Amino acid sequence: MNTAKVRVSLNHIIASYISKLSSYTDDIFQLTPPISGWSYSEVYVHIFDASLLSLIAMDNSITGKGKKQATHFMVKLILLLGSLPPAKKYEAPKILADRVRKISKTEAMDFIMEFETALEKYYPKIATADLQLKTKHPRLGYLNAKQWFRFIEIHLKHHLKQLERIEKSFKG
Repeated sequence: MNTAKVRVSLNHIIASYISKLSSYTDDIFQLTPPISGWSYSEVYVHIFDASLLSLIAMDNSITGKGKKQATHFMVKLILLLGSLPPAKKYEAPKILADRVRKISKTEAMDFIMEFETALEKYYPKIATADLQLKTKHPRLGYLNAKQWFRFIEIHLKHHLKQLERIEKSFKG
C-alpha cells in the first residue's frame, strides 16, 4: 500500500466534502432526507468524528500501544480493493452511532479542519510504524498504522456515496 497515493486521494476526498458542504443550504443540511436515515449534518459528524478516532487508533499503533494480532483475510481484501463489499447496508457501531448529532455547516467545516490538522500531525509517523502492532477496529478487527490509514480513505469514500444517495432522494 502506497501511503503517498492514499494521502493524495484523501486530499481529493476532503475537497469533495468541502465542495458538497458549500452546496447545501443551512436548512437542508439539517433535514432528515426522504429516504430517512441520517441528514447531511449527521453524516458529516459521523465521518469526521470516526476519521479523527481512526487517526488516534493509528497513532496508538505507531506509538507502541498496539498488540501483535492477525488481520483477517477479508479485511486485507477490503483494504486491497479499496472499498467495502457492495450491496450491503452497514450500521455504524453503537459506540460511534451514539456520538452522531446534528451540527451546523460551520461546525462541520470546523470538524473537517480539525481532521486535516490531525492528518498533518499523524501522517509523517506512518513511515516509522511497526506493522506488527495493531489496534482494534470495532468491526474489522486489528489494523496496523498503514491499514488504519487506508481504512480512513475507504470510509470517507463510502460516505461520499451516502451523500450522493441523500442528494438524489431530495431531488425526487
